[in-house]
Amino acid sequence: MTQHVMPPASAAPARSARALAVSRIREGSPHPLGATWTGVGVNFALFSAHATKVELCLFDDAGETELERIELPEYTDEVWHGFLPDARPGTVYGYRVHGPYEPENGHRFNPNKLVLDPFAKAVVGRIVWGPELFGYRLETEDDTTYDERDSAAHMMKGRVVDPAFTWGDVRPPKVPWDRTVIYEMHVRGFTKLHPELPEPMRGTFRGLGHPSVVEYLQKLGVTTVELLPIHTFVDDSYLLDKGLVNYWGYNTIAFFAPARRYAAVPDFAFAEFKEMVARLHDAGIEVILDVVYNHTAEGNERGPTLSFKGIDNASYYRLLPDQHRYYINDTGTGNTLNLSHQRVLQMVTDSLRYWVQEMQVDGFRFDLGTILAREPYGFDEGGGFLDSCRQDPVLESVKLIAEPWDCGPGGYQVGRFPPGWAEWNDQYRDVVRRFWKGDEGMLAPFGSRLTASGDIFNRRGRKPWASVNFVTAHDGFTLNDVVSYDDKHNEANGEDNRDGHNANYSWNHGAEGPTDDPEILTLRHRQKKNFLATLLLSQGTPMITAGDEFGRTQQGNNNAYCQDNEISWVNWSWSEDDTQLVHFVQRLTELRRNYAVLRRNRFFTGEWNEDIGVCDATWITPHGVVMGPEQWSDGNARCLGVVLDGRAQASGIRKRGSDATMLLIVNAHHDVVLFTLPQVTGGRAWLRLIDTNLDYTEDELDAVRLKFGHVYHVTGRSLLLFRLLRSRRQNPTPATKNAPRLDRVPAEHQPTEQPATRGTTQMADAPAGAEPPPGKATARPAPEDDEAPEAAPATESPDETPDDDGIGGVTPV
Repeated sequence: MTQHVMPPASAAPARSARALAVSRIREGSPHPLGATWTGVGVNFALFSAHATKVELCLFDDAGETELERIELPEYTDEVWHGFLPDARPGTVYGYRVHGPYEPENGHRFNPNKLVLDPFAKAVVGRIVWGPELFGYRLETEDDTTYDERDSAAHMMKGRVVDPAFTWGDVRPPKVPWDRTVIYEMHVRGFTKLHPELPEPMRGTFRGLGHPSVVEYLQKLGVTTVELLPIHTFVDDSYLLDKGLVNYWGYNTIAFFAPARRYAAVPDFAFAEFKEMVARLHDAGIEVILDVVYNHTAEGNERGPTLSFKGIDNASYYRLLPDQHRYYINDTGTGNTLNLSHQRVLQMVTDSLRYWVQEMQVDGFRFDLGTILAREPYGFDEGGGFLDSCRQDPVLESVKLIAEPWDCGPGGYQVGRFPPGWAEWNDQYRDVVRRFWKGDEGMLAPFGSRLTASGDIFNRRGRKPWASVNFVTAHDGFTLNDVVSYDDKHNEANGEDNRDGHNANYSWNHGAEGPTDDPEILTLRHRQKKNFLATLLLSQGTPMITAGDEFGRTQQGNNNAYCQDNEISWVNWSWSEDDTQLVHFVQRLTELRRNYAVLRRNRFFTGEWNEDIGVCDATWITPHGVVMGPEQWSDGNARCLGVVLDGRAQASGIRKRGSDATMLLIVNAHHDVVLFTLPQVTGGRAWLRLIDTNLDYTEDELDAVRLKFGHVYHVTGRSLLLFRLLRSRRQNPTPATKNAPRLDRVPAEHQPTEQPATRGTTQMADAPAGAEPPPGKATARPAPEDDEAPEAAPATESPDETPDDDGIGGVTPV
């Protein structure tokens, strides 16, 4: 092994007229870690298990001139610490850490490189790329060499903060999981083009807290905003060389500091973030942060020395067991944080608690969350990080959402996170896209995804909300592009369209990209409504991607991570169709809010409950009869209905529920399907609430009452929702004795597995494979079959009458 002798560090800077007097350094305390203002001075504490000396470097207010170097005097429990009574909030600082430079042993100490405090609450300046930032001589491309150039002029620095902030009477909304509607957004992209924001506020925390933005979110029905990374992150040099940036922000370097780039006044990013949270909380809207604790911006062995690498590389990162020079790369970004180390685990959990307690956020979405549960032997749902969260009194009280996959072996872990966690459900995304695209064999998986993917999540007492359902996210096509492009178009990223996913399960409906064809535009518009209705009417937790509610496009780019421009920014200029789509989403969130059966806190099973005489979910064919094995096994099926009985048991107490009963019908076939509306004991008719073939405005909800047995012409590629109108009679006549009862399904017709694996039902009112019934799609049923249409109020009462009569059964007419 080659031994490297560490040359002496660069000499301390000469004192200027502005230099501080010799500081009265005291021993200080090893905790808390970071730079902490006590009211009479600042305590500095830095973990490093393998360092031999740590120097605190103080800078002028701009972070440009180094004024003083002070050796931290004490070393306790692998923490270097000292107290400066003459330091105050606003003090700008960094560290130079001494120790062995032995890459073969995992050590990369180089005190010529100024390093950022991992616990810095605010930063000054930015990274200016140059060879000075690298611990080795960059021009040699040999990371075992040693570079003596000083990096201070190229580095961002930490700034001591005063955490004081007046929150007033505002408190976190604490939205229950079953009422949660997540809205994923980018702080800059969402507000950059907003016409009602003053120019200085656009693209900032302050802009996101502006009354016009908050009011829009409220009216849309959003309960929780999920912000793409706002921790301080680094723009990769290779992107800057191409005139691009790391727009999404998945390249963190400071886990406690809000990004200056999102502040109207960068030096006040800390306060502006708090103000934004306060304004959203005042409107009853939660704030969730997308956080990146799986890797850092320092890359692999040939990356720069910015913080962790120069503080204690062997502790902070997972290194190859037999080659400590190299990094384990389960993240696909060059390095992986070592959460198996207690001090690294402490840093992450301290960061999470800080954002909850000090910054008042309501939860987190963990990028590549499997990494956090990964131990040296692999994924462990009882691993250190997950156990830490489960027992922590602060973290157990907020929303925790995992992206349950990474690039390492055994990295795909959807459904494997422990109780208390929610998870992004990519199987929901893929199945729903493929269903509405018209792929074969999708109806049974679609049924499972519609009912919160119980085949994946119904274990260990987990609830339906554990499935975070999404059709689109920041990573991939927008909803408009899902229905407008067959292929990705990422040429603007400068990688010859090689980047981004190829399996998008998208469909352009006859023309690639923009078109003037009215038939294609009409179908695309209806498909967007189908996707949004499916998402917001499914059991589980829905997540909308910002702008999907009015057809935002990225021009076919499905990997816009580097596009800080009109490709990624939300365009607030809406067409008439866009406006109608917004009203439609408002209608959907209103329905979800008003009808608890659409957001149950208990998984549907499709089983008959003998104790209360109700079947919670009954799957029916277009004939209006219960689906049997033959229908479930039909791979060509593309249409079915499901009756969600609000009288089903709603909790662990064996009694009937008092929710509304709903009928949901989906038709992914290309033509009209005749669907017989089933009879439900105790009801008298169905009230149509949604038909995606119809357009809705604020004043037209188009609620129509339809008799049992009515044959509805379900438009090709459309979705319908009905609410059961209960009988007004105290003792309603039960269903005909000899008629087949859907609430008591004969054993031979009971599917043996959950919808995801039990097959599909028939496509139309005809044998599988036959031509669909003739006729033109109609917006309304035939007049002779209808009762008189009735306009519904803007908000229907979930229960028309308080009676709970009749056994909850569904009967074909």
